[in-house]
Amino acid sequence: MTAMARVENKVEAGGTAHLVAALAKALREQQRLTQEELGKRIGYTGSAVSTMETCAQPASDTMLVKLEETIGGGLGVFEKARRWMLLEKYPPRFRGFSELEAGAVTISSYETLVVDGLFQTPEYARALIGGSYPPVPEQKREELVEARLARRALFERTPAPMIELILEESVLKRPFGSWEVLQGQLRSLAEDARRDNVCLQVLPMDRGLKGTYAGDRGPMKLVVTGDHEHVVYMEIEDQGILVSNPAEVSQLAHRYAKIRAQALSPDDSLTLIERLAGETR
Repeated sequence: MTAMARVENKVEAGGTAHLVAALAKALREQQRLTQEELGKRIGYTGSAVSTMETCAQPASDTMLVKLEETIGGGLGVFEKARRWMLLEKYPPRFRGFSELEAGAVTISSYETLVVDGLFQTPEYARALIGGSYPPVPEQKREELVEARLARRALFERTPAPMIELILEESVLKRPFGSWEVLQGQLRSLAEDARRDNVCLQVLPMDRGLKGTYAGDRGPMKLVVTGDHEHVVYMEIEDQGILVSNPAEVSQLAHRYAKIRAQALSPDDSLTLIERLAGETR
């Protein structure tokens, strides 16, 4: 990690990262462990412990698990910190929505350019984030990938949320990183589409030839929260927009319903995805 990256991390580190750093240092010193000794116990170098304690490189999710096992003393503080640390790794524009998503009972997403982050494979996410502009430092890229993959816990949550995804057909044909990465992503999409709590549909590229096409305004996510509130989230050039006004949410929900009606059925969508997965170069 470069000196510039360490400085940027210290500036960007959130309150949870600083609290974890202070607690880890206090507990380490209480147990009379040097940074090198603690590092050996948790499988890291003394330098890695040092950068964690200064927030030059905040603790990863794996490190938090090891800290809990080694110096946590049964308090559970590092375990409880895992969720909040992951939230802080999301881009600022996404943090507010991520909390709503984590507790949602229904998530309905329409994507026009890339696979929805909730459904991305590690390889697809890494290629997508690594190729974005402005460039993302390698360590930051891995943090963003880790945070994005953590969202997949929604698929296994009890009670499970209802998750709908509508993808433009062009998304299924746009590679990132390599054709092999795309092929793996398509296979993963097919597997997710078979989940009981997932409904995946594809909006055909030739939909406009039928005279009506409701997806021209861009992507959006509709969420029904645990309190049964309805909100819509949209991103435009790194700007996150949360819409909660009932009249506006209703209009967007009607548009989403029209997009869904114009998409292929779930069964036909799955057949298309499986065929493209087999045809990918």
